[in-house]
Parts: sequence; C-alpha cells; structure tokens
Amino acid sequence: MKAIDLSGDWTLRSVEGALTAPIFLPGDIITALYDADLIPDPYVGQNEYDLRWICEADWIVSREIDLSDPNVDLVISELDTVATVQVNGTVVLQGTNAFRTYRVPLNGVAQAGRNTIAITFHSPVAAGKALSDAHPFPVPWSKNCPIPYGNFLRKPACDFGWDWNIALATSGIYGALRLEPSIAARIDRLVVSQDHSDGARVTVGVLTTNHDGPVIIALGGQTVTADGHSGFCEVTFLVDDADLWWPAGLGDQHLYDLTVTAGTATATRRIGLREMELVAEPDAAGLGFKIRVNGHDVFCKGANWIPADALPGRITDAKTRDLLQSAVDANMNMLRVWGGGRYEPDSFYDACDELGLLVWQDFMFACNLYPSDPTYLAEVRAEVNDNVARMHHHACLALWCGDNELVGALTWYDVSINDRDRYLVNYDRLNRCIEGALRETDPHANWWPSSPSTGPLSFGDAWHDDSSGDMHFWSVWHEGRDFDHYRDVAPRFCSEFGFQSYPSMDVIRRFADPADFNIAAPVMESHQKNDGGNARIAETMFRYFRFPIDFENFVYVSQVQQALAIKTAVTQWRGLKPHCMGTLIWQLNDTWPVCSWASLDYGGGWKLLHHLSQRFYALVTIVVMPDGEDWVLQAVNDLRDAVDVDVIAYACAMDGTSRELGQGTVRVAESAVAALRVPMAELQPQEMLSFGWTASDGSRGGDVFAPKPYKSYDLLPPQLQYETIRESDDIVLRITAQAMAFYVTAETSVPGRFDDNAIHIGPGHTATLRFIPVDPKATPTFTLRDLHSATYTV
Repeated sequence: MKAIDLSGDWTLRSVEGALTAPIFLPGDIITALYDADLIPDPYVGQNEYDLRWICEADWIVSREIDLSDPNVDLVISELDTVATVQVNGTVVLQGTNAFRTYRVPLNGVAQAGRNTIAITFHSPVAAGKALSDAHPFPVPWSKNCPIPYGNFLRKPACDFGWDWNIALATSGIYGALRLEPSIAARIDRLVVSQDHSDGARVTVGVLTTNHDGPVIIALGGQTVTADGHSGFCEVTFLVDDADLWWPAGLGDQHLYDLTVTAGTATATRRIGLREMELVAEPDAAGLGFKIRVNGHDVFCKGANWIPADALPGRITDAKTRDLLQSAVDANMNMLRVWGGGRYEPDSFYDACDELGLLVWQDFMFACNLYPSDPTYLAEVRAEVNDNVARMHHHACLALWCGDNELVGALTWYDVSINDRDRYLVNYDRLNRCIEGALRETDPHANWWPSSPSTGPLSFGDAWHDDSSGDMHFWSVWHEGRDFDHYRDVAPRFCSEFGFQSYPSMDVIRRFADPADFNIAAPVMESHQKNDGGNARIAETMFRYFRFPIDFENFVYVSQVQQALAIKTAVTQWRGLKPHCMGTLIWQLNDTWPVCSWASLDYGGGWKLLHHLSQRFYALVTIVVMPDGEDWVLQAVNDLRDAVDVDVIAYACAMDGTSRELGQGTVRVAESAVAALRVPMAELQPQEMLSFGWTASDGSRGGDVFAPKPYKSYDLLPPQLQYETIRESDDIVLRITAQAMAFYVTAETSVPGRFDDNAIHIGPGHTATLRFIPVDPKATPTFTLRDLHSATYTV
C-alpha cells in the first residue's frame, strides 16, 4: 500500500449547519467561503470588518476515503490551529499548534472500506480567551492586534491583525495531509552537518522506523551503504575539490544532491557546501554583528519577509518564488523571516538556496507577552524540534533568532512595567526553552537570542543603542524625525527600519472606487493599519516636497518619499562598512493591498523603493555622506576582490547645466573608503551634487544628490517626450527631457514590469526603460510622472 494524498476537495460547513461550501485543502476557510460566493472579497473596500464573525465561529471540514488496509497513520502539518480531528466519529487528535507536524496512528479506528474524516476548527478567539482566563496572571497581547488572545495560541501572530495586516484570524490546513501505511519503512529524519576545518566534510545521520537493514546514502557522486539495523546510522563524506555555495553576488549557488534509501523509503535533499558563521565579537565600539560565509565577511543587504498573503489559501509556490526573485533582482542577499508570521514551507528555503538568499530565521514569537507554563513550553519545544529538523540542512540558513521585539514588549504594557521581575523571568523561561530545543536538534546552529538585541542576556534598549548587536531603528517613522536622523546612528547591523508609502495605483484600483481616492476616505483609512500613518506620510511630504496636485500624484510622491528615506539610511550605513555589516529594510512584501513599508506591492509589483534598492544595493557603488563641511563620496565594494573606482562630481543646476567639482580614484576592498571630498560651500542654492563612477570590475553608475528638500528647488518643466520601440515581446521607451527631470517614472495600463524606474534625466540625454508585459500581445498605454509635473500646477 502506498501513501494516500488527502489534498483536494473536502466539504466545509459551519457547526450549526447554516453555511456549506466546498473547500480545497491545503487551504483556508475564508478563501473557501469567498470562492463559493458566500462572502465578498475581504480585501475590497471595508469588507474586512463585516467578516470577523468567521473567526468567532466553529467550522468543520470533512471527506470520505476508501481504504483496503486500515493500518495507516494520518500525517498532517500546519493544522491551524485549535482543531479536533475525528476518524469514523472517534477523536484521534486535538491539535493546538499551527507550526507542528503530527503523525497519528489510526489502527483500531480506521476500517477497511469507507471511512469518514472530520476536522473541527474551533474559534481561535474563544480558544485563546479560555487559556487567557485560566492563566494565573495577565499576559497582554500585542497592541497591533484588533482580534484578541492570539498570544496564547501557537498560530501566526499577524493573523490577529498587525499595523500592516488585515485582521481575519482564519483557520485551515496548509501543509502535509496524507495517510501512510503504519508498517512501511520510514525515514524519520536526516541529520546533516558540515565541517570545513580541513576540506569539506558532510556528515549525514539517518533515523528510520520499520526498517531493519542497510541504508544507502549518496552524495556528490559518492555512495555508501551503512548498517541501519539499530534504527540509526551515520556516514561522513569527504568532498574533494568542493564547489562551495555562496550568497547572491559573491559566487555560484552550487547544490549537491543527497539521496537516502532505506528499504522502500527514500528521502532527498539538496545540500550547499558552505561554512556559515555568526560573528559577534567585542570591539572598541561595543559588540559587532556580521555573517561570515566561507571565511568572507558578508555585508547583508535585504529586507524583512512577512507571509506572502494574509489568506494562506491564496499563497502559491510560483507567487512566492516571484517575490524572492524580485529580492535577488534588487541586489538583495538576505531576507529575515519575521517572527510574527509562519515558518515557511520547504519550497521557500529551496528557492533561497537556489537564488543565494541568506535567511535570518526568527522563531515565531513577536511583539506580544507570552505564557511560559509547562504546557505551553512543551508545545514550543515540539515546534522548535519539528522545524529545525526540517530546515537545518539548507545552505541559505544563516541564523536562528529567538523572537522579534519581546524584550522591548516588556516596556509596552502596564503589568510588565509595574512588575518587571515577574515578566522578565517569564520571558527568560520561554527564550531558554527555545534555545535549548534548538541546540538539542541542531547543535551547530547559529543562535541570536532576540531582535533587536545588544547581545546574550542583555535586556536593554536596542532601538536606540547602536553600539552592539542588531538594531531596530524606528525613530524616523514612529517619532517623525527627519530623514537625516538616519545619519545620527551607526548600527552594527540594522535588522529593521522603514518608511511607509501608498500602494501603486493599479493596486489601489483593485480595492477602491474613484470616489474613494482621498487619503481621508474611509476605504483608504481602512487600508492603513498604522495609527496616524496617513497623516505622517502627508506631514512628511510637506517637509520635503511641494504638495502633489491630485490623489494619483500623491500616491506617486509618497513612493518617491519612501524611496528617499530608505536610500538615505542604506547609503549612510553602507558607507560605514565594516563597522556596520547589514541593513534589512522593513519590509519586502505585503500580505494584502495596504499602505505599508513594503518595497513590493501586494501581487509582486515593484514600488519605486524597490527600483532604487536595485541601485543602492549594487555590489559596487558610490554613496554620499556628510563629514563636517564636506560631502564625502564614499566608495563601497561588496565583492570578494578589491576594485579600483574612478569618480567625477559636478554641480548641477535645474536647467541641466553643470560644472565639474572634482575627480577621484581609489582602491576599495573590505572597508568603504573616501573617493572624493566636495566642500558643501561649492554648491549654489539652486544646485545639486551629481556624480558618475566606473569600476575596474566593469560596473558603472551615477546619481544626483539633493542636499536640501526638493521643495527648496525651483524645478523647471522638463517637457518629457518619449517614443516606444517593440523589441520582440518587450517595449522600450526612449525618454528625453528639456530640463532636469527627477524620479521620472513610467506607468502602464497593462500588467508587467519595468527594468528600471524613478530615474533622473537631464537635457541632451536619452534614457531607456524596458517594459516586459505579462501578455506579450498586449498594447499598453504609458503615463510618465516626474516631480515637477506631480507638484506644480503649471
């Protein structure tokens, strides 16, 4: 008998029987109700608020299955969350953890012939409240969550709402769902470790069940037969002349096939050979923080990853892969899987292995206070064991982090402020449980206790201490500070910082009618989940830009503003290399159409920030930093080899005329170095600093730097003109300007992607943008925007 896949069509009904619909599993309840036309799209208008009753109800999914042999096990993962599983009316599992994998023997319950499987999903709100009420002292949930009690459940925290997420707290099954023969040979776990102290050695341990015989292990052209009679065997391979795995931009992502066979059972993995180190060593400034791969210190450039969709039933491997590819295309080499979401499926980490994306992996705890009673910690221990065992072999996995902002959360709630000792001990119990389970499952793992953190057993303010460990820097957004405040700190590794913008107009049109195109309209406010977010975007715009002439240009300028804020931070901190060794933007993606900090729109479209990321995250670049009375043009090199960089700087007037300010040549290796200094006094009030550079590796680039807010400059009408040329399936726009045109952005009427956008064009130059339509036969129309046309009425 082979395994029986239970994915596919099931029947969904409310417990009281009022609603019935088909549901495809893996999938979630809300997606099923929408697909059956029983509810409106939760993402449109203000529908969210009328659909929260769904998470307050109990639901049942069921199906029948014919078995010739009833000696089977039920295997189920990502069972979300409080669920009672019955087979033929007998309870076989009480699930309480969406992050675990369950194996349930059905011997004595299943029968030959027709069987009924029914899963009752209990309201997470009611289940969480019952646990909260029973707890001996109050444990507050995150202020980000309009749906309460989520911190008592092992369920994605953001399901209950977040300051960028819809609050629906859906339920369902998103992972494995199958029946396996109970007596069949089984490979329960592969334990993979690497040692690069003397060549490349890979040790593979194999745990088996129902197998009493040899185990065949093959890796990189070598095959070894091991004695598996005890249920465990271990083999070490020496890989001669190993092809090492490197992060994106630093080398190839070579992967070796590992195949293990035990009787009729086979397991496969793809293994990247690399030495991965988290280096946190004391120095003159404090405690450093960096990732070292194969002996090379890597400046980590990337973003924070949140779930690909608020409704798991809408997530596909293809959509996720597209988001990951966009990260690499923007010269990112690391993603942080944030602790308020989910442990991603194997396909996510497989893709990161293939693309060269390092993964900072949080355990799934974020911004709440959490219980630490024995029952809760037992679930945590099992969850950590399951996921570390599943994921630990991946080449992309750089480090495991205990949580997101749980130390800071101790200062957010009255009960923990007034009784810090109790809640600190409560937190420490949880954190030690996580670390212990990690060490037990993978003794070689890189561990960091929390993010942000100034170091192990340090419980200080890592939001404002830039001397040690990793930092979350939110003063510009949450405190309303100027963008130049990013220059006031020198983080060792900034793992969160961000600034919001509106989603692009093609996304807004999917959830709002033209009558709602106003930032104060209820629909627009319902798609802004951060308190005061719309006002903060507008208030900041008053500081930096002349105010946009209409809503669509407001959306455009909000994206320019976001890109300028993050560019200021990244370029400043890259210029501090090696003191700073990482910048992870909050955030890469969106879970639904919303005003947020994301560089990618919901659906994967590139906001202007993502286009700028492609440039300011280039492997070799020049960044502008203030130093006393000078502007320093700092050369940055993230390659493994040194390069020579030549730079020339100009003063640029608004009509496009320019005058040379200086030239410089510098050799740059691991540390950023000054290539040229330009006295600030050299620039006239209506001039900007422009520069171009070339490097010995063949790369080149340039930029225009505005020392003052753009509203201070008297921009001239650039009179943009363009022509289109069809090149195979692509359309090339050739754009010219009669005066300096800033952040020139092309928009189109059909789905697709531009190779670049938000560019500066001067008179006498022709810029090209390439558009790749989703439908090659489409005939798009184009709209050009720039700062002048967006903010000047004439």
